[in-house]
Amino acid sequence: MNAPLTPLQIWTMASRPRTLPAAVAPVVVGSALAFYDGGFRLGPALAAALGALLLQIGANFANDVFDYQHGADTSLRTGPTRVTQSGLLTPRQVKMGMLVVFGLAALCGVYLIYAAGWPVVVIGLLSILAAVAYTGGPYPLGYHGLGEVFVFLFFGLAAVGGTYFVHTRTITAAALAACIPIGCLVVAILVVNNLRDVPTDRATGKRTLAVRFGEAWTRGEYVSLLAVAYMSVFLLGLSNLLPFWVALSWLSLPQAVPLVRSIYREEGRALNRTLAGTGQLELSFSLLFALGLVIAKLTGA
Repeated sequence: MNAPLTPLQIWTMASRPRTLPAAVAPVVVGSALAFYDGGFRLGPALAAALGALLLQIGANFANDVFDYQHGADTSLRTGPTRVTQSGLLTPRQVKMGMLVVFGLAALCGVYLIYAAGWPVVVIGLLSILAAVAYTGGPYPLGYHGLGEVFVFLFFGLAAVGGTYFVHTRTITAAALAACIPIGCLVVAILVVNNLRDVPTDRATGKRTLAVRFGEAWTRGEYVSLLAVAYMSVFLLGLSNLLPFWVALSWLSLPQAVPLVRSIYREEGRALNRTLAGTGQLELSFSLLFALGLVIAKLTGA
């Protein structure tokens, strides 16, 4: 007989640790770009990273409880255990945890407001609102095929661009361009999740793009997102908008190849490995991208 889970283990499960690289990687890229432009500041970097982690955890709590309340999480789902659906935590407990985590994220925001000014308020409030509205509220975004759009906006544009802003108090074309590959890879994580959940989402009325257009289209969407991520880096380097050193991110390509194979071969529970692998790919790609910016700065390239 398995030993009962401790409260710490349950809350760790609810936080979905495998999704957390999706929160940290854009901050790393935005901070590295600020370093390249001579505007890096350690305090804002740490606060942005912690705030991003807390926002992601809060969003995971929100998805856990609201998916359960909408009936999207059932005993038939093939993804990792959801703590509300499995009865490990009550909906009230998960909602309280969500509020606590978002409160801690707001404290990070207070420091970032001091460091970078009031525009941070807009970014922070919209990020919390989107985290809740993704599966909660009267018009849950993820239930109406809007997940990819909002994930790109908040994990690409807001996360990379917002991090650059809290360092430099400005935004540049290069910072916006850096949002493209990172945002695409975060969206690819969502696409694997939605592909895996097509049968249960279809049965419960959750109208993701994967449900609307089918599995074959979704597999093509995944490959297209990876292709855009890698090609955009190459083109941005050629255009001199970013230093060509960011092409170091192509060293992560060997991680991408087996993921593309698996997206066409696997289904259901087996896609959990592809989901985790895509998160690892995003982190590797982002770290290499950031390393390229640091090398370019240190070498004067």
